[in-house]
Amino acid sequence: MWKKLLRLLRLKKVVVATGGGFDPLHEGHIRLFREAKKLGDELVIMLNSDMQVSKKKGATFYPSQEERKEILESIKYIDRVIIDPGKDTTCEDGLRAVKPDILAKGGDRVEGAMPEVELKACRELGIKIVYNVGGEKVQSSSWLLKRAKQSAAKK
Repeated sequence: MWKKLLRLLRLKKVVVATGGGFDPLHEGHIRLFREAKKLGDELVIMLNSDMQVSKKKGATFYPSQEERKEILESIKYIDRVIIDPGKDTTCEDGLRAVKPDILAKGGDRVEGAMPEVELKACRELGIKIVYNVGGEKVQSSSWLLKRAKQSAAKK
């Protein structure tokens, strides 16, 4: 019986999830994906919808969430991409949909700075949170967009 139980436990994949808009995608995101993949067997991206990205940043860089999803699906570290079903800017609904074993938070995310609804979902679902995945923040989608706007304004 113990051998059968151990075999079943080994067969269970460790699912790691991370979320965001990834709009536009940059080197910090790739570092996050690479290191998050090392934490388990399957990496699932909870991609912010166009509505969520617009709420966070005012507009989207890529034309659609489907385009961002297709780009992410082509990255070798990523096993699956879902469009986050939530209506706000947290990943609570995505966590409830995916039910990962681990939530990987990027280099700019620190303990104590997560929204309470995300923490509550992690506690309820037994999700381990790993912070600073991919190292310190090296780039930002917001920085890239700001730089592009400044460059366009100069021309």
